[in-house]
Amino acid sequence: MEGETSWNSHCIDDMSKDIGEFDSFSELSDEGNKEMIVSVDSILPDDLLERILAYLPIASIFRAGSVCRRWHEIVSSKRFLWNFSHVLSQKPWYFMFTSSDEPVGYAYDPILRKWYSIELPCIQTPNWFIASSCGLVCFMDNDSRSELHVCNPITKICKKLQEPPGMKFSDYSALSLSVSRTSHNYTISIVKSKQVPGNFLQWDLSIHIYDSETMMWATSLTEVLTGWRGGDESVICDGVLYFLIYSTGVGTPENRHSLVAYNLYSRSSPLIRSLIPVPGPLTCGRLMNLKGKLVMVGGIGKPDRPDIIKGIGIWVLNGRNWVEVGRMPHKFFQGFGELDDVFASSGTDNLIYIQSYGAPALLVFDMNQKLWKWSLKCPVSKKFPLQLFTGFCFEPRLEIAP
Repeated sequence: MEGETSWNSHCIDDMSKDIGEFDSFSELSDEGNKEMIVSVDSILPDDLLERILAYLPIASIFRAGSVCRRWHEIVSSKRFLWNFSHVLSQKPWYFMFTSSDEPVGYAYDPILRKWYSIELPCIQTPNWFIASSCGLVCFMDNDSRSELHVCNPITKICKKLQEPPGMKFSDYSALSLSVSRTSHNYTISIVKSKQVPGNFLQWDLSIHIYDSETMMWATSLTEVLTGWRGGDESVICDGVLYFLIYSTGVGTPENRHSLVAYNLYSRSSPLIRSLIPVPGPLTCGRLMNLKGKLVMVGGIGKPDRPDIIKGIGIWVLNGRNWVEVGRMPHKFFQGFGELDDVFASSGTDNLIYIQSYGAPALLVFDMNQKLWKWSLKCPVSKKFPLQLFTGFCFEPRLEIAP
């Protein structure tokens, strides 16, 4: 199928196998051009070749490892991973689930504009909670919300975390992950929310933090909210945990959503003091960390019917004020067909992905160039009217492990 590739799953440790056994990457090219391999073995020393290869896209690095024994040994070495870790971040990939029951799908590479068929480790169903940061992805089950795994989806290295504290069966949960690019330590947060029995307006809310350095969970905050409940949207930016809360019926339509900014260091409370209004009436909001900046992609509601979407906007938080940086042109908005009031969106670096739950169409927004562009068509088609699609983005890295 055009644009489709097959990504044979293996760990980075498997790259130490004999070159004859190495089978990392097979491809059905959409260009049809014959490849030309130029030997540089007699020209470049190992250290210089390592630096050159480290700047290749991830998919090209795996293919380079099967060119010859020397290249395979280079891309398998610890020194190469060190060089790779000092390269600027790779463009984020987008993994699109193509089944409502099985965690299978395709990952989109925006550099080579290709889809790869890859298998995700640990996750059992597509409706698990997912958060990503700097090459790592965290999965949390959607039933008890107590089973968590952190993995590198490229190398398949996984780690199962101990069960988090707090209520086991919460009504709403929001998962976020933040990885340090220097130390590779990471922080995971879970915001849990459950209705107070017999009281529709009051909701118990708790924040639980995992520190990979100590390998321990801590309950950072417990509080009762009146008129607001938690949701499933959160992100960590520069030591601050941001998450959306939702009105339980009190207030004007403009107050259907609000943003909480919770400093993970000072741990200020009560939360109501740190509320930041959203830019306007939204059908939904998606939070993401783009180069340390909090970005929100929101469905813009109609003035008279704020629950009906009329467009999609992108805002960056500056202090406590929102600055609009993009609004989806109408032709792209129409290109989704019937776009639900809610949709999937995630991003990192300078790319934002937007996907309708009702179709495999994927739209990409470049924050630097302010450019909207459709991805190459995903090699999957909608098989029945109620089939749903969702996904998440992650940064492909080789050197980071949980």
